[in-house]
Amino acid sequence: MELGIGTVQLGMDYGISNQEGQTDQAEAQRILEVAVKNQIRLIDTASSYGISEEVLGKILLDDYDFHIVTKTPAFSKPEITADDARRLEETLHRSLARLKCSSVYGLLIHVADDLLANGGVLLMEKMSDLKQAGLVEKIGVSVYTAQEIDKIMAKYRLDIIQLPINVLNQRLLHSGHLSKLKQAGVEIHARSVFLQGLLLMDVTQIPAYLKPVKGHLKNYHDFIRQKGFTPLQAAWGFVMGLDAVDIGICGVNNARQLEEICANARPITDIDFNRFAVSEEAILNPAKWKV
Repeated sequence: MELGIGTVQLGMDYGISNQEGQTDQAEAQRILEVAVKNQIRLIDTASSYGISEEVLGKILLDDYDFHIVTKTPAFSKPEITADDARRLEETLHRSLARLKCSSVYGLLIHVADDLLANGGVLLMEKMSDLKQAGLVEKIGVSVYTAQEIDKIMAKYRLDIIQLPINVLNQRLLHSGHLSKLKQAGVEIHARSVFLQGLLLMDVTQIPAYLKPVKGHLKNYHDFIRQKGFTPLQAAWGFVMGLDAVDIGICGVNNARQLEEICANARPITDIDFNRFAVSEEAILNPAKWKV
């Protein structure tokens, strides 16, 4: 598995454990320097990540081939129209202008339901056209659930699927969907490796709205400490130990955090993390957190 950098923090204040706010441009530049030093190529961004694309456009290095993945707008409509497909194309062109790139490695549908809505095929046809035109190397979708994967794979052929997986959220591993996607030749990008930093937080600092999982996380931290791992080593080690995952995406607020991740990025395959999986959507999906 390779490491990729999530860049939502470059465009907005993001993350449950983020005490520093939005990353400034100078620090963003240092993050990319650490990435180059550690041969990290993939950068994940989106048109909806505040000014993330603009910041990247100012600091991307001409002599290093970063693979940039960006995302479409969220249409969130019961029916997709030709106007929506045109908006998708226009948004990509704006992203390319902000990034100061002639093309990107990947373009993902940001909301899976957009592909499943009536007329969703229009979005896929437009992305295929953009790929054919050389503006995009690979196309795909960002998903949350196994049901979304099943419905989308039954209708479309995709190059990339970005999905959530971490020590708490092992649903797509246990359901067999990671293996299914790998067998289909889909490139798998894992996000939420740290669950917005929740897996790295001191248990005493967990917000009240996540109190139901506090005891579970304490048991998890006690367990990994006994095994000789830090929270960062355990969280990354779990995902790196999954053969099906191609890219693990981590969001960082500063260069020091990325250096620490790179220094501790080792797969853990001799520990059974199954006991720490949970199923409650209110815990696993940050969009459901009552912040």
